[in-house]
Amino acid sequence: MKRLAIWAFYAVGLLAIAYLALYVYVAFTGRDFTPGDPIHIFRKPDAPSYS
Repeated sequence: MKRLAIWAFYAVGLLAIAYLALYVYVAFTGRDFTPGDPIHIFRKPDAPSYS
């Protein structure tokens, strides 16, 4: 039981480190979001506008 608790502790620590690494990656490479701007993630530039 103690060994299982140690592995669970390591797994939670690994998830926390992965989350922090992802946060740092997004913070340095992500675009700045301005409130009110539409989000264009998968939209082609020459796609027709239906609105």
